Amino acid sequence: MKDKKRLPTDGGPVKWANPFAALKQAPRPAASPREPGDESASLSAAPKKGRGRVDILRQTAHRGGKTVTVVTGFVGIGQAEKELLAKQMQKVCGAGGTVKEGRIEIQGDQRDAIARILTEAGFRPVFAGG
Repeated sequence: MKDKKRLPTDGGPVKWANPFAALKQAPRPAASPREPGDESASLSAAPKKGRGRVDILRQTAHRGGKTVTVVTGFVGIGQAEKELLAKQMQKVCGAGGTVKEGRIEIQGDQRDAIARILTEAGFRPVFAGG
């Protein structure tokens, strides 16, 4: 049977080797150029102009009477960028939100703050619906 190493429980010294000690002495890699999927990139650092029209809607249907602000009509941006935009909107608005079926949903009536964020990101927000 394998010998089990026991640790002293009487408060005596413990013989222990740090398994990560070799990593401290390893050389660090040079900073690489930013990857396209890098999430630390700020959307407002280099806004693109003329990215198209997006619609901002306020909905309460099928949500138990709760108001949700929905942004639709994105053309030419991927899921990752929509998630970054949604995260920025949630932070500014102080509300929860999600990305579903190609649209961004933010809890509450946050149309003005969302329009400001989208304008800074280079989109042309339009208030649609009621």
